[in-house]
Amino acid sequence: MVNIYTDGASSGNPGPGGYGTILTFKEHRKELSEGFRRTTNNRMELLAVIIGLEALTIENQNVTVYSDSKYVVDSVEKRWVFGWVKKGFKGKKNEDLWRRYLKSHQRHNVKFKWIKGHAGHPENERCDRLAVAASKGGDLKEDVGFSG
Repeated sequence: MVNIYTDGASSGNPGPGGYGTILTFKEHRKELSEGFRRTTNNRMELLAVIIGLEALTIENQNVTVYSDSKYVVDSVEKRWVFGWVKKGFKGKKNEDLWRRYLKSHQRHNVKFKWIKGHAGHPENERCDRLAVAASKGGDLKEDVGFSG
């Protein structure tokens, strides 16, 4: 079982943002983060999950994603995103990231668990620190899919 802990941050919405992701498997642990000049919190929450899944090199893993984002967790667990696909994402934001997510989702057995943010969960707190630090970094990238 692979565990992926994620968080996204944005200073202003939109504004500078970043994500933090932690992957754990047995005794292995990997931390990933990156910052962007102009983005939204929801984009960073979703990108954190995508980056975690894309970092897995072996297919068909059992993965549990821990996120404090109701937007991300509910969109997948309540299967909304699969309905959006059928409707061509008409009227939905972040289509580029959702399509990217779905490619990774198909490669693994993914389930989500919502955790309350800023409630003392060690990995969530660490992901938050990674995301905020990345958003304040000096070499912020452009969030190419963001329009707003």
